[in-house]
Amino acid sequence: MSTSQVPGETIKRYYRVDRRKIAYLRFIFEAYDGLAMIETLNPESGAVVFHIAPGCESDVDMILTDLNGDVMMEVAQN
Repeated sequence: MSTSQVPGETIKRYYRVDRRKIAYLRFIFEAYDGLAMIETLNPESGAVVFHIAPGCESDVDMILTDLNGDVMMEVAQN
């Protein structure tokens, strides 16, 4: 995904995830149209950034909490 496709007014959160689960995460968040977009920064290390729509942070947090048992995820430095 090109960053030119990401709206300018988003909240960015950086994570490191199991690289085998990046497509799964993208699929989940695409189902919630307009909530958040996932950009892969480094596919080998699993570095991703979530571009979260303003006001949707708690919804994203809830989804990530629910996925915590299925997907290894840790907050990363940007």
